[in-house]
Amino acid sequence: MEKFCAIRDVCRAISEFENHFIAAHNLSLNEGMLLCSLKDTTLSSGEIAKMLTLTCSNTSKLIRSVEDKGYIERVLGETDRRQMYFKLSITGKEKLIAIKNDELVLPYPLSKLMD
Repeated sequence: MEKFCAIRDVCRAISEFENHFIAAHNLSLNEGMLLCSLKDTTLSSGEIAKMLTLTCSNTSKLIRSVEDKGYIERVLGETDRRQMYFKLSITGKEKLIAIKNDELVLPYPLSKLMD
């Protein structure tokens, strides 16, 4: 039973952190994780889905949301022009810097993971 209580506490802490993150950056955690995933690379939607463990449908919605905010750009594949990839835009890179410089506090028990 202790494991379930610990998982409940982690879920509550993640929810609390996401609320603060949304207020500070106007991004959900999934949107923030997408930006982090594209930090140094270009990925296809399938690669993003796998990296973030999302369904293809949820990944498509996530990409559209972040793209609408101007944080990512589409890039055609070099070998297969039908393939679509995504990379950070200049605005997306600036947003990642702002997130990195933010001093949002992780609530317990998440803060304990960073020790």
